[in-house]
Amino acid sequence: MKYNFDEIVSRRNSHSCKWDSAADDRVLPMWIADMDFRTAPPVIEALERRVRHGIFGYAKTPQACFDAVTGWFERRHHFTFRKEWMLFTTGVVPALSAVIKALTVPGDRVIVQTPVYNCFFSSIRNNGCETVSNQLAYQDGAYTVDFDDLEKKASDPQAKLFLLCSPHNPAGRVWSREELTRIGKICLENGVTVVSDEIHCDLVYPGHQHIPFASVSEDFLQHSVTCTAPGKTFNLAGLQVANIHAADETIRKKIDRALNINEVCEIGPFAVEALMAAYNDGEEWLEELKKYLHDNYLFLTDFFEKRLPQFPVLPLEGTYLAWVDCSVLRQSSTVIADTLLEKENLWVNAGTMYGAGGENFIRLNIACRRELLAEGLHRISRRILKPDD
Repeated sequence: MKYNFDEIVSRRNSHSCKWDSAADDRVLPMWIADMDFRTAPPVIEALERRVRHGIFGYAKTPQACFDAVTGWFERRHHFTFRKEWMLFTTGVVPALSAVIKALTVPGDRVIVQTPVYNCFFSSIRNNGCETVSNQLAYQDGAYTVDFDDLEKKASDPQAKLFLLCSPHNPAGRVWSREELTRIGKICLENGVTVVSDEIHCDLVYPGHQHIPFASVSEDFLQHSVTCTAPGKTFNLAGLQVANIHAADETIRKKIDRALNINEVCEIGPFAVEALMAAYNDGEEWLEELKKYLHDNYLFLTDFFEKRLPQFPVLPLEGTYLAWVDCSVLRQSSTVIADTLLEKENLWVNAGTMYGAGGENFIRLNIACRRELLAEGLHRISRRILKPDD
């Protein structure tokens, strides 16, 4: 491989949320969703050039930035959209919050597919709305959509939005065209706007293809909002940049107003340079990254199959977040996660934070060099096999 994802890069004392939040340096963090790899070399080079300029005032978003985004989605996802449909903001979570603010009033209901990314709940709550769970159906070690329940929830006149997590975090699902079509038809028939969080869209593994929800049909395009970012793909979360795609002019103007009210309508000079470099010159690096991440997943599943077969690892179709079924322990996932942190200095996410259906699971971030992944897995095995030590 051209790029060395096994390189040791210390993140301690870099003000890293992932690595510097624990007071004890022995803690191995496998929780928050960022990667331990340096970003693509073209991004680093672009940022170095910008730093050498030495002036970091307010930035405008040039045409080249719009071109980089549209070109990327045309090449990678066969999704063509126009510059005027796009709004830039500082992150997908601020984007979701602005969209909810723009398209609901306090007391409205927003449907989510639990277990799901925990910030969905706070974005809904902070806008005075109510979360409605269309819990994913879990059977035979896999998740599917409960369409009958979705129809029931969407038919409620108070239901205004459906937040789609695509690919799904933490379930690891990459939704098929048939699933997206059925979701979209149910929502459109009931006047529910689909808001699709597609931040993990580039991290999809062999045998699966990410399909942008808005690309399925013209009706879906006109009755949806899509939120994307290079943050997960290129490990740029700290640079604060994301995109909102809304083809409908009325919807887009409402969102633009909400972004301005929340004061998250501008991105900085480093965000501009990093986005352009990533989307224009980062594809070779990304393909090698995906291969390494998928090999990490295979390493993890092999470990569990051999050492901990009673703990199913769900199929990882997309994202770098493994979802492990710990129901055999008959313990709260919060207890499991707290015990791993206290006894083994391993920080993972408890499934309870992702809402209904997450109680018996833990989430592991596998976007690290394989040596660290192996160490984390050994800590899990040691605690589970000797729980009373």
